[in-house]
Amino acid sequence: MIDHERIHEAVRVRYAEAAQSVTSAAQGSAALDSCCGPAGQTPVFGELLYDAGDRAALPDAALLASLGCGNPTAVAELRPGERVLDLGSGGGIDVILSARRVGPMGRAIGLDMTDEMLELAVRNAAEAGVENVEFIRGTIEAIPLPASSVDVVISNCVINLAADKAAVLAEIARVLRPGGRMGVSDVVADDRLSPAERAQRGSYSGCIAGALSFAEYQAGLAAVGLIDVSIEPTHAVADGLHGATIKAVKPLDADARRSALPAMPALPRALDVVEAAGCGCGQGGCC
Repeated sequence: MIDHERIHEAVRVRYAEAAQSVTSAAQGSAALDSCCGPAGQTPVFGELLYDAGDRAALPDAALLASLGCGNPTAVAELRPGERVLDLGSGGGIDVILSARRVGPMGRAIGLDMTDEMLELAVRNAAEAGVENVEFIRGTIEAIPLPASSVDVVISNCVINLAADKAAVLAEIARVLRPGGRMGVSDVVADDRLSPAERAQRGSYSGCIAGALSFAEYQAGLAAVGLIDVSIEPTHAVADGLHGATIKAVKPLDADARRSALPAMPALPRALDVVEAAGCGCGQGGCC
């Protein structure tokens, strides 16, 4: 538990600083610098991964706070009337887009553990004029929602930062209704890379916790009972590390299938990744 708290606090401090930088219109945020890519290069993180139509309809502060590696609202193919949960909702960009896609009969929920990001998201949603939204405080390893309570789970480059990824995947399966689905953008590693090698790729890959490999993601989702898993790379973010879309479905007969699930694989622990690479927070801009 202490290890998890260390990771949570490191992530919280970093993204609180990013939110404060956006709010004050300051430049030079460490989190923003590390996520948006060098000037003049193809973007691998941030608001430019959304299409022009989405960007034009969003508040400037929401765009500035975007630290993701894709557009999960497009990945999830949201439909009117659905109830959507965004894990690690940050400044609210994906919640706002989800709310518009699901319409007034649907609802978009943002979950974040950083007070400053939650405050920014509430302001951004109000400025965007969306009312079918709510933001809740908590961690993605222990989602404060009932079982089978959402139709879709989305997330944008946050699961790779989680302290306990096995718990996150189990929570996704728990809160999805039978027949529900996940559509996530995340950083995923080549299977050839060890956890330490992934972390050594640096800040663009979210070295606080490191990315799961393709095989680890696949096995982890199968172990919590999700089916129709697809993991597709979209663009490179570092050597052997990719932005990717991850999709899966909770089967209609999830309860009946539970006894036959495979064992959860031993997924890399966040603290092990950080310490193996020698990249403690605040050292070398790595996390």
